[in-house]
Amino acid sequence: MDIHMPDRSGLDILRHVSQGHPEVRVLIVSGLPEEQYARNVLRAGAHGYLSKGGSLEEFLRAIRRVLSGRRYISTALAESMIEDLQNPKDANAPVHSSLSTREFQIFCKLAHGAAINHIAEELHLSVKTVSTYRARILEKMGFKSNADITAYALRHGVIQ
Repeated sequence: MDIHMPDRSGLDILRHVSQGHPEVRVLIVSGLPEEQYARNVLRAGAHGYLSKGGSLEEFLRAIRRVLSGRRYISTALAESMIEDLQNPKDANAPVHSSLSTREFQIFCKLAHGAAINHIAEELHLSVKTVSTYRARILEKMGFKSNADITAYALRHGVIQ
């Protein structure tokens, strides 16, 4: 599955599958930057993350690993995660890495310019709940507006 789907966010679908069908193994295959998305999709329930730019051998290895009941991440991501364990307060870590899975999901929608009421409808949440998430995102990231969110997301390759 990819993160960007035509009618619905891949994160929304992943959350639905993970909650309703925990036996289903999901491998995210995406062209989006691994360092920006992999951790969040793994937190959301994916069993692996693979960049589309990888080799056929890596793709087959990832599929086999996920189908065998294990998880798959690239060597680079594994090393990055180990580094985070050794140095948990990395000053160079992107600010958005501190967001929860739901906060990151809403952050991405806000960065794409979605209105709060549209996000609420799409995620089956109240407008007040989405507004609370937006306020938390702004506070955690030190931003004042949705324009700040969008500018940050573009600068850091979270959206294109």
